[in-house]
Order: sequence, then C-alpha cells, then structure tokens
Amino acid sequence: MTISVPTFENYMNPILQVLKTLGGSGTIEEINNKVIEVMRLSDQQLEVLHNPEKSSQTEVEYRLAWARTYLKKYGLLENSSRGVWALTPTGRQTEKVNPKEVRRYVQLSQKPTNTPSLDSSTEEIEEEIAWRDELLTTLIAMAPPAFERLVQRILRETGFIQVEVTGRSGDGGIDGKGILRLGGLLSFHVIFQCKKYQGSVSAAQVRDFRGAMVGRADKGLLITTGNFTKAAVQEATRDGAPAIDLIDGDLLIEKLKELGLGIKTQKIEVEQVSVDAEWFKSI
Repeated sequence: MTISVPTFENYMNPILQVLKTLGGSGTIEEINNKVIEVMRLSDQQLEVLHNPEKSSQTEVEYRLAWARTYLKKYGLLENSSRGVWALTPTGRQTEKVNPKEVRRYVQLSQKPTNTPSLDSSTEEIEEEIAWRDELLTTLIAMAPPAFERLVQRILRETGFIQVEVTGRSGDGGIDGKGILRLGGLLSFHVIFQCKKYQGSVSAAQVRDFRGAMVGRADKGLLITTGNFTKAAVQEATRDGAPAIDLIDGDLLIEKLKELGLGIKTQKIEVEQVSVDAEWFKSI
C-alpha cells in the first residue's frame, strides 16, 4: 500500500505558524518536529524514505526543505550558516500565504531566460541533498568500530571528557561512555549507543537502551544514521523515566559539518564589478 505524504506546498503555512510560536526562529529539528505535530503526520508517513537506496532522509524532511527554501526565495525566511531559520520582517507580518502563488513567483523569478535548465532553487536543494546523501552513504559504509570512534571524536569535540568506547557483546547494546562537563562545575555521566543503519529506530529499541543504562549513568545518548519513529521520540522523553537524547542522521550530519569533521566548506564570494568613470576622466 502506498503511503500518501503531503506535497511541499502544504508545509509552507505550518512552517510560518510554527516559527511564530517559536519566537521567530528555530533550528531545522525544532521546526520539523513542531510542523509534524501541527500537521498530525502519522508514523507511517514519517517513515517513508525519499531515496531508500541512497540515504535515510525521509520524504517529509525532503519536502520540508523544499518548503523552507521557497519561503526564503519569497522573502519570508532567512537562515544562518548554523542551520537556524528565522522570519524576516516581512515574514513576521505575514499570517498566511498562497502556496501556489509562492511557487509561481519563485519559479518565474529564478528561471534563466530561454534556458531549459533547473532554476536556482532546485539546484540549491539538489546540491544540498547530494552531499548529504554522499555523507550518509559514507557513514553507513564504515565498519562498526570506526563509526564508534567517530562518535567518540564528536563527543570529545563537543565538550565531553573521558570518552571511552566500551562496546562488547552482553553489554545491553551500550557502545561507550563519557562525562559532559558544564562550565567546569557540573558533570554528567553519559552512556551512548550507536546504530549505524538505514531505517527507523523504534520505541522498543529506546526502551531496551534505557533498561541497559539505568543505574549506570545520568543520561543516555542514542545516535543513528537513520531516524526515529514518533513513538520512539515520545518514549525518549516519557515522564517518570530517565531522559534519552536522540541524534538522527540529519542532526549527525549537521554536527559533522559544524565541527568540520570530514566536511570541507568553501565560501565563494561573488565578484561585483563597477566602472569608475571619474577615474578615467582624471587620467
């Protein structure tokens, strides 16, 4: 049975609505989670992958990216290099848009004259998807011990100390441990688990991990190259149970990019040329 997923135009107004409730700005993760909640998308819809053979990005995430980019081209959103999206002054004053009008405006304004190639919005997203897919493919192809060492490096780069990879059979799926030091005053003992595969991590897997960490650490961290079901996210923050932080493939990619681990980012400035007529007159 084919699962129907809303088209990217359907996410435009929910994105605007969500950003207003978030105070005008939010990370991709915050925006996506809130939009999913507002639109009441089902687990079945959230588990549909955009390209199962190449990456673990879901179709919903893919279409949300399109919607954000179109709203940016329309002048309602802006984003920083750290993945934070915000309403522009025009966006803050806009309650609702006509998605068909936004799409028509962007496609007409960006399409090169007499050129049958993709418009710049399409190219921007396709380039973003290409390097993300390549990175996920690379991560999935890593041997388990190498992936665990990568996670160890990420944790060290983000402020953890005494990070050890301890993964071994019969240890309840725990792959390592470390200590997060905050401000040189507070310390939290953290146990982490790495799941290197495509597809979704279920609520049952989150519960199993919690069972293995109880009494051994203050917090748990579950990292996957895939994604988490809605039930898994709810289970991770269930009232009365030790909280578990979840890092999915998209967030893992963003962190690698932010830390510059295996990712090289080149910013090319566009050369602007103008003629100084007065200079020529002075010769």
